[in-house]
Amino acid sequence: MPRKLILPDTHSQAASSEDDRMYAPSAARNKDFICDLVASHAPQTGKALEIASGTGEHICALAGRLPGLQWQPSDPAADRRRSIDLHARASGLNNLRPAIDLNAATPGWSKIYRDTDLILLVNLLHLIPEPAAQTVIAEAALALSPGGTLILYGPFLRDGETTSEGDARFDASLRAQDPDIGYKDDWDVTEWVLQSGLELVQVVEMPANNLAFVARRP
Repeated sequence: MPRKLILPDTHSQAASSEDDRMYAPSAARNKDFICDLVASHAPQTGKALEIASGTGEHICALAGRLPGLQWQPSDPAADRRRSIDLHARASGLNNLRPAIDLNAATPGWSKIYRDTDLILLVNLLHLIPEPAAQTVIAEAALALSPGGTLILYGPFLRDGETTSEGDARFDASLRAQDPDIGYKDDWDVTEWVLQSGLELVQVVEMPANNLAFVARRP
């Protein structure tokens, strides 16, 4: 996002294959759960944007699961965009657009990507500072069409506390690397969503102590 992070060893790093496609162990573990979540709240047709698509594994799975949506992947890293496009090409799906270079923590991007029916963000907010996270949510809200849906997925604090020893270690390692990053509190995220003019539809408990926030533009 706005600055490059050197993530700690506890972060699930993506590995490249011989054909330059990248794979992340976390994507393999959670993509089915994320597909089920998104399918429960997504429109059947329209435009969908994934912020920080990473390796491209999630968006290819989603495009296959929800073929009525036109999926727009994005990532600020060139190697990730290449991986996304290679995964998309290998999938053979015709509802995946080429990945775009989007830094969603930059104010104003919503003016370019207006009238989007679904915006998805997976496993990013804990890796960026609070002001950047607030900008991502505010701009996503502006980019949504009326009735459009925003889904935020990842690890979060519950009322200021982590929910497992593993999460506590990971959060501490992030904050040791950079005191401005780390797990965001569920109450703060709820407030940012509401301040952006969205309605909070549901907060969903997900596997591995993750949460999903589902919000909708009135």
